[in-house]
Amino acid sequence: MKIGIAGAGLLGRLLALHLVRQGHEVHVFDLASGPLARGAAGWTAAGMLSPTAELESADENIFRQGLRSIELWSQIIPGLNQPVSLTHAGSLLLAHRTDTGAAMRIVGLLEQKAPVDHKPRALSPAELSELEPCIHGPGRAWLLPHEGHLNTVEAMAALQSSAVGTQWHWNTPVVQLESGRLITATGSHSFDHVFDTRGTGMREAGRPFDAHDVNCLNVRGVRGEIFWLHAPGVTLNRPVRLLHPRHRVYVVPRSNNIIVVGASEIESEDRSPASLRTTVELLAAAHSMLPALAEARVVHSETNLRPALADNLPRIEHQAGLTRINGLFRHGWLIAPAVVEEALNTFSGH
Repeated sequence: MKIGIAGAGLLGRLLALHLVRQGHEVHVFDLASGPLARGAAGWTAAGMLSPTAELESADENIFRQGLRSIELWSQIIPGLNQPVSLTHAGSLLLAHRTDTGAAMRIVGLLEQKAPVDHKPRALSPAELSELEPCIHGPGRAWLLPHEGHLNTVEAMAALQSSAVGTQWHWNTPVVQLESGRLITATGSHSFDHVFDTRGTGMREAGRPFDAHDVNCLNVRGVRGEIFWLHAPGVTLNRPVRLLHPRHRVYVVPRSNNIIVVGASEIESEDRSPASLRTTVELLAAAHSMLPALAEARVVHSETNLRPALADNLPRIEHQAGLTRINGLFRHGWLIAPAVVEEALNTFSGH
């Protein structure tokens, strides 16, 4: 079949990889200037694979999709033509003693919602020190054993380059879309089936967000901000989250002495650079967990918009000749493989 995909973000790249390997003729259209242009939300994410931690605010479906996606990432990544760091070392929840009350409420919620094997396991100071010798300050710690993380920048590049045979149409935004047809500034393009994965770009121009209407076109952007720190000599083996009454700060290790810090979730579609308040709050929180970060250098900061629907849940809409996927919100890397698997199963069944 001849397949058209609108959007070359994480979903578009995963779809292209699977479909071209199934023997389809695949065309991907995106407004980005090239495969490494960092417009899609997937570039900005830290890459935490944390189904249990997300149970604080997500439902059981997100948890199950997360577990399935961790399995799928373990199958997908070894088959890519570029190396992608994927680690299954669990993650940590940390809290300062002054925030114990708020932290225990969150941990209690996870204990209620998580299956037995996935419940948070309290760590003694000695156990924490053995796992993460550079962490000092937080008085409470819990291990989430079945979590992991991947390098999103490596993965975005590798997914695109591994979809060999795909025809990529850069600098070509889709301005209109319908069953079996994509319309760009260069004309109309006909296909046997079309996938729409444009995220916030899916919303029709001038259409206001309706908080009560759950569909893929009724999408809003939720701002996120992250910072890259170059921190030679700072050892971190797994993602850590600081449980704080006002925000959840996460710190995620990457190769080449890079540590990613983030947390913000702001109901705004502003793409301007990181604010002073967010910068101070996030980096101070990271330093309170990892004092050795004091001499780290801030080498990069980034903001982007995560696509969210009215219920903050992912959604697949399928009709003859057209599949829309949207609303992965802050769970993109956690659930994308499972969502794509479901969408392709529906597509194959028609």
